[in-house]
Formats: sequence, C-alpha cells, structure tokens
Amino acid sequence: MTRQQQREQDAALSRRTLVQGLALGAAATLAGTGTALAQTGPAAPPTTVTTPPRDFSPRGAPTTYFWDPDIIAVDPSFNDLAQPNTAIKRLYTGVLWAEGPAWSAQGRYLLWSDIPNNRQMRWSEDDGHVSVFRTPSNYSNGNSFDFQGRQLSCEHLTRRVTRYENDGTATILCDSYNGKKLNSPNDVVAHPDGSYWFTDPPYGGQLYEGEPDAAGGPSNTGGKLNPKIGQPAGFAPSKRELPTNCYRIDPSGRVDLVVTEEQVPDPNGLCFSPDYKKLYVVSTGKGPGDTGPGGKGEVFVFDVGSDNKLSNQKRFSDFMIDGIKCGPDGVRCDVNGNVWASSNAGRAVGYNGVTVWSPDGKLLGRIRLPEVCGNITFGGPKRNRLFMAASQSLYAVYTATQGAGPG
Repeated sequence: MTRQQQREQDAALSRRTLVQGLALGAAATLAGTGTALAQTGPAAPPTTVTTPPRDFSPRGAPTTYFWDPDIIAVDPSFNDLAQPNTAIKRLYTGVLWAEGPAWSAQGRYLLWSDIPNNRQMRWSEDDGHVSVFRTPSNYSNGNSFDFQGRQLSCEHLTRRVTRYENDGTATILCDSYNGKKLNSPNDVVAHPDGSYWFTDPPYGGQLYEGEPDAAGGPSNTGGKLNPKIGQPAGFAPSKRELPTNCYRIDPSGRVDLVVTEEQVPDPNGLCFSPDYKKLYVVSTGKGPGDTGPGGKGEVFVFDVGSDNKLSNQKRFSDFMIDGIKCGPDGVRCDVNGNVWASSNAGRAVGYNGVTVWSPDGKLLGRIRLPEVCGNITFGGPKRNRLFMAASQSLYAVYTATQGAGPG
C-alpha cells in the first residue's frame, strides 16, 4: 500500500467514526426527548405567558393549532361561543392609550380613540388600512353608533357627549346637568327608543387624557397645573362640579339621572342586554381628585322598566379570577345575553384581555392579550368579530356568536 492510499484509508475511517458518533448521540437525544414527551406531552404552542412571549404581529409564526392557546374555556359552554379555527390578531400598534372601539356597519370600518394623542383612528375592513379619522377629537374616550348609523363620542376636553350627523354636522347632546358642567363622559350606548345612556366619571381630569380642573378643582387643588397649555386659544378650563353619575338623554333633549354615585361609584363602561331589559354598569377605581366612595372594579346590573326607571340593583361580579383582580372597563353583550368585558389585571401577565360571563354571572372563558385591555366591541360584516382596544394596540378575533345592538 502506498503512502497516499494509507492516508485515504485513515480519512475514511475517521469519517465513519464521526458519523457513528453522531448517530449514537442523536439516538440518545431522541430517547431522552421521547421520555420527556411521554412525561409532559407535546410541546405547547406559544402564548402570552411563554418565554419568549408570543408574537401577535403579522411577522409572528402562524397559529397552526385548532384552538388558539390564548383563548381559554373555563366552562365547557364557552366552546359554543369561541371560534376554534381562528387566531387572535394584532391589527395595529402605535397609539398611546386605545379606547372606545365602535363598528360602523355601513362604512365597514372600526373606529377607536387614541386619547392622549387627541385623535380617533380608523381601521378599514376591506384592506386593513389604518388612518387618522378625526383630529383633534377633544380627547374622546368612548364611541358608539346609534340605530341610524350616527357616531356618538364622549369627550374629555369639552366634557360633553357629541353626535356626528349624517350630513357632516356635529350636535352637542349633553354637556351639563342641572346647570352644572359634566365631569368627563366616558362611555355611551344607544337605546331603540331614541335615547342615549352614558357614564360620567372623573378620568378626563387627568393631564394625560384630557385637561385638569381649573385651579382649586378636585384634580388641581393646588392650582399648579395650567389647563390652558396645549389647548386652543380661548379655551376656558372648568372645575368638576358633579358626582360620578349615569345619565339618560331623552329624545326630547331632557337629561335624566338614572344611576347615582352612591349606587355605582366611578361608573365606566355600560351596555344593555339584547332585550334592553337589563343595564350593566362597570364601577372602576377612583379618578384624579376623586373624593367620592370610589369603585372596586365590579360590574352591577339593573332591571330596566318600561318607564326607563332602573330597579333591583345587583352586583354581577367582583371579577376576581384565580385570586387575580381582573378589573373590568368596557362591556358588551352578545345575542345570547353573555357579557364580554375587557380586563385590566395590571402586571398579572396572562389575565389581561377579555373575560366572558353568562347572564347569571358565571365565568365562561377568557381571552389573553399581552397588553391591558381597555374596551371592546363586536363588528365585522357579520358582527361576529371581537375588536379589543388594548393599551397601545388594536386586536381582533373571530367568535361563534354575534354582538347585540349597534357597535
């Protein structure tokens, strides 16, 4: 054997040894993996609570599992409300605080507020395009559409409820009660009788989301804040004068007090049951300079009489789940009367998003989001898509039910 032939033989033996070693290592790894799989089951898909966390953006890996891992059925009946072969999608990110989502059935777009940026945003259903819809928006919070397709907005800066008419004009529906300026209307819903019901907590008194009171007011007692900074010329600051109540605007224009601060302190989101015989009202925490009783992150339900009087108040839920306070904010009912509520659990990762409850207050399911969720609405051409305004982003997921009433 020549020296060259010897070198080639040694090289072949070295390659064979390497391949055999790799094969033995792979077999050992597979054996270990098999043991692990036998003990723990298949690898779980990524969720909001995995490390690294799930990527909800279009760049994220597609959800190939039959059930989205962040849609959780607490009760088996939730499987009849959740759509199995769909995934939670982040439609947009880049706002400062997303609130007030509302669906235009005729325009086929989703409208929502970016409160600190003093603007309203629009997501178009046809191509997913996002644009600024209205700026300035008077630091609008809650939005809705009435039965005639007209937009309703609750404005922090001007402390009023405004309706945008079909001819492009704007109508001030309410800015005061008994001669006193409203606090900062938060959420509004339309009733088939032509009336509008809204909540009036103090949250617009924050410098970040509206304008603080004039010097000496509850949110500016020391007078160190200047409410005129950043506002149009001629802007006249107001002082909070009213308790945190709920009101009804009659078709005649009359404004009636329907829920007092003592009944539901710091009222926030509200919605009717599908038959309009019940009204759900969220009670959240204290706002800036709030000296009232203060809410505890609960939802209350009332019976609505034929005379529009409310009675039989009950606490619907305290929103404690697994020992975590899942503070509600915006609420909507589906056509079966189930209550869908946005969830603000703060730093409790995995509990922010949406909670879903039966009409008798039983927790049915949860939708986990990677951000605090402020408000929700049903929309889409079939009104079977849940839109979720969550902190800096807008999310959506298809459901197996439909929202009740206009968006």
